[in-house]
Amino acid sequence: MKEDFLRPPHTAAEWTADALRVIGILGVIAAVIWLKPTDAGIAALALPALMLPRMLGMRAWFDVAAGATVLAAAWSNVFDLYAAISWWDLAVHFACTAMLAILTAEILTRADVVGITTSARPRSRTPLVLAPLIALALSAVWEMIEWFGSVFISDQIHVGYQDTIGDMVLGGLGGVAAGMMLALIDVRRVPDSVVAAPRAILSSRRG
Repeated sequence: MKEDFLRPPHTAAEWTADALRVIGILGVIAAVIWLKPTDAGIAALALPALMLPRMLGMRAWFDVAAGATVLAAAWSNVFDLYAAISWWDLAVHFACTAMLAILTAEILTRADVVGITTSARPRSRTPLVLAPLIALALSAVWEMIEWFGSVFISDQIHVGYQDTIGDMVLGGLGGVAAGMMLALIDVRRVPDSVVAAPRAILSSRRG
């Protein structure tokens, strides 16, 4: 993980993913200076999810998609987009929970808790079953955080039975999408050593 986190970017997508991380950090600083403490806290909550794809060595396209989704989820709250656009909350819950489910699946695979991602060579039905369960668990935690915020931090955080159930349904559907992706695609970046090996063999043959 340390090597992946410190690895310099090489492609345009990797530079874009790192740029999103910088935007996330600068956003927290700006929120601390110019916005309310609750807005700064919401922006700060996005930072771990922004860093995880790099730490886990995820593919650049997934890193960009995850970073953009997490930033959209956090700053939509700051700019009240959830209240302004009726369907935006559900769309973000679907996309964000899918991304977080994939990251959680990768962590569980690397920790040898259960093999879910393709690097562990699981049966195709394994991610199809486990990713939605992970997504539902993450959705439940998400709703608990919203409830805690509404009760103990700010009454401007709106929670309700229908809102909670709707969010969890879309989160579960995001988990289904995540499971399908994990069953078909390897989201982990190919290590540089693996890429370099064939090139070294070809170079030796040419020499």
